Amino acid sequence: MTTNDARRRIFGLDVFGIELDPETRCAHYHREDDIVAIKFKCCDEWFACYECHAALADHPAKVWPTVDFNKEVILGGACGQQLSATEYFACESKCPSCDRTFNPSCTNHRHLYFQVS
Repeated sequence: MTTNDARRRIFGLDVFGIELDPETRCAHYHREDDIVAIKFKCCDEWFACYECHAALADHPAKVWPTVDFNKEVILGGACGQQLSATEYFACESKCPSCDRTFNPSCTNHRHLYFQVS
């Protein structure tokens, strides 16, 4: 499914990404606040971003339907906190566990991960 050399163990979870750092930043998104990984609906695997999934997975991505927004699908790369989609949407780009800022521009890509109306 994915290449092992693009996998990194982060907070006890296998996260996939290109040039992945210990806080889930990748070659595509590597600003200080790019510290989330997303579990993909299609494969139940954690990836740094949609571009890493497109490059490394052997299948197309699927978005999380609204009925699954209560499942933990976001990993905070600074502290390892797992958030549901609902919690992530409500957190105003700040980790509720460690208070580190998430990139607020990630909301521009919400439709790539989650069902939107």
